[in-house]
Amino acid sequence: MSKTLVIGSTGQIGLQLMPLLQQAGLNVVALTRNPGKLAGIDGLEIIEGDLESDFEQAFVGCERVIFTAGSGASTGADKTLLVDLWAARKAVDYALKHHLKHFVMVSSRGADNPDRGNSPIKPYLVAKCFADEYLQRSGVPYTILRPGRLTDAAATGCITTRRPEEAERQHITRADTARIIAHVVKTGQSRNTIYELYQGDTPFADLIA
Repeated sequence: MSKTLVIGSTGQIGLQLMPLLQQAGLNVVALTRNPGKLAGIDGLEIIEGDLESDFEQAFVGCERVIFTAGSGASTGADKTLLVDLWAARKAVDYALKHHLKHFVMVSSRGADNPDRGNSPIKPYLVAKCFADEYLQRSGVPYTILRPGRLTDAAATGCITTRRPEEAERQHITRADTARIIAHVVKTGQSRNTIYELYQGDTPFADLIA
């Protein structure tokens, strides 16, 4: 039976995402350095691995992969380079080698043009930009999601994929982001597409195939 690999399983989005995938009847494989952080989620196949080394073994038997890993705001540019760019690139190579049918990349608002504005997270946006471009050129069927500033508010179920003009409105909840990822994986229809994600007024199923 096919499996869905989650890279970034112990992150704030990953932890909300995996139960949603399980509820959809998917067999979930969680890649993590710290299996103990997943003790509260039953039914997972857990593979211990480090994104800064070889993690190809996690792809064996998988049909699709979700890359929602990130270096985090408290790390330096070195971790941004190693995780958000280099590990993402390796994941794309592994997906190509193992003939995965769908790669869902969780990227970021601003990854389309890191030179726009004067962002304090420009190194992160540059890493995401190059990772997204590498995936697009790889030949692996992809969906790239670029959420705005992530918040911990409750899910609303409603979004817009058009970037609001006002910077203060360029946000979305982690809960909604997790639900959108699960929707993309379940439908399997948004292939070779990029979506920006912001809180809005339209149910996300009406905007994302």
